[in-house]
Amino acid sequence: MNATPWAKYYLHPSKWDQSFPPLSVHDMFLRSAERMGAASLADFMGRKYSYADMEIGVRRFAKGLQLRGIGKGDHIGLFLPNVPHYIVAYYGAMLAGATVVNFSPLYTVDELAHQVADSGTSMLVTVSAAALLPTALKVLDKSDLGQLIVGSVAEALPKLKGWAYRLFKKADIAPIPNDSRITRFQDFISNDGVVQPVPCDPEKDVAQLQYTGGTTGTPKGAMLTHQNISANARQINCIDPHSHANLPDAPADDRILGVLPFFHVFANATVLNRTIDNGGEIVMLPRFEATAALKAVNRTKVTSMPGVPTMYQALLDNAELPKTDFSSLRACISGGAPLAAELKARFEGVAHAAVIEGYGLTESSGVISCNPYEGTNKVGSIGQPIPGTQVRLADKEDPSKPAPAGEPGELLAKGPQIMAGYWNKPVATAEVFVDGWLRTGDVATIDEDGFIFIVDRLKDMIAVGGFKVFPSQVEDILYKHPAVKEALVIGVPDSYLGERPKAYVTLNDGAAASSEELTDWVNPQLGKHERVLGVVVRDALPKTMIGKLDRKALRAEEGV
Repeated sequence: MNATPWAKYYLHPSKWDQSFPPLSVHDMFLRSAERMGAASLADFMGRKYSYADMEIGVRRFAKGLQLRGIGKGDHIGLFLPNVPHYIVAYYGAMLAGATVVNFSPLYTVDELAHQVADSGTSMLVTVSAAALLPTALKVLDKSDLGQLIVGSVAEALPKLKGWAYRLFKKADIAPIPNDSRITRFQDFISNDGVVQPVPCDPEKDVAQLQYTGGTTGTPKGAMLTHQNISANARQINCIDPHSHANLPDAPADDRILGVLPFFHVFANATVLNRTIDNGGEIVMLPRFEATAALKAVNRTKVTSMPGVPTMYQALLDNAELPKTDFSSLRACISGGAPLAAELKARFEGVAHAAVIEGYGLTESSGVISCNPYEGTNKVGSIGQPIPGTQVRLADKEDPSKPAPAGEPGELLAKGPQIMAGYWNKPVATAEVFVDGWLRTGDVATIDEDGFIFIVDRLKDMIAVGGFKVFPSQVEDILYKHPAVKEALVIGVPDSYLGERPKAYVTLNDGAAASSEELTDWVNPQLGKHERVLGVVVRDALPKTMIGKLDRKALRAEEGV
């Protein structure tokens, strides 16, 4: 097979063989702010923030850091939902020369304290939400964290909504203690915004520590350079036929629904940074809630809507769906987990917009490959590599060797978006690279047109009497049953075979099927070694912080 089949049969609107000049993340923001000026950057629950407004906030946040002696080598943590404070602090920290560390708002005290210590975070930015501030305060007392910056969600809302929030949502607001280590966000940015320039080498300086999801082992901090992040934003825009990269003379018509959490690499790349680079508008919601998301689509006429498969399922299940006008939508980007063909077809039938599956990792700053926005979309594929990205298949047992011809192999990737390594973990860094290529841990095939198909995770494979079983292949069969809504397959110990596959499912609303019925239905469709020990019907399956079905959590729940 041709080593780069996509080079001949490339369906993205920009050429594959191109480079992306070094660019810092804050310079990417500033050049868009200069170009877009009074145009809206963010719509937060109906309140508009222009690029010019946000630039003032970014510069003032950077100045606030510099006044406190914080800059290059310092790590600033963001413990935030999708609020305007995130954008200001994210780009402001980098403008001051500091490195951003993203933390999930769902972290417990122990989880947050561990990652604050591991990353060397000296300052944490959060908001006075009852779900966040008490956790941050406990970490402030039990760690080396030196300073806490606390914003107010009510202040960021439209005036009437802010008033109502303070009046009716008092239980959701935590009091801010009078403590010398704590500064209110508005006080922190009360300065002239005149920032001292900080030298930056985009290809060497780390802009962001992004912790892996921890699907195997302890989460590790991926060191993403300025160039990693800015290149990936530009790469993503290169594959959008309506972007500024492909239509430089056209007026901006880019409104993206921002319900995926900014702290996660998927949203950080495909919602935040690509939209800033493109000069578009982010319709921000603090978290995903199906009714609010559908109402936002109606109100703002978004043109794109990135999400994970469970999000599209939740939208389909919501009572507001028939009242929603999707006519403005050009594309829905799906990532984070495999997209079932049935779910893709159902949502496309309702929204009349393509659901385009892509693929990426924390270690790749976001995106490695994607199906074309227009033209051929191969169901079950993660598409072709995005511009400037190379992929190849390695032997599953020895990644230094190529995969045998015609057989699946471990997917390896190389490009300007690939991380510099793991923070303070040289051994783990060495293990994940082969001759400069990133080992994804995913087993894949690549067809003659350069479309990539993920078969499974290396570490998820189930060893059944010497045979390897891919859980996703069993799950794909289960999804064909009309009653099955969600499915996860894991390996459970077996005294004779070593392991056996066992399936766990949830059912569609109003559907009925017993464990015995589903087991009897699925097993005849599987190879002998693939047959499941049983199918367990559950009310819910565990999910990650972005709504992805969580195989690791299911194993923990089942004690395997």
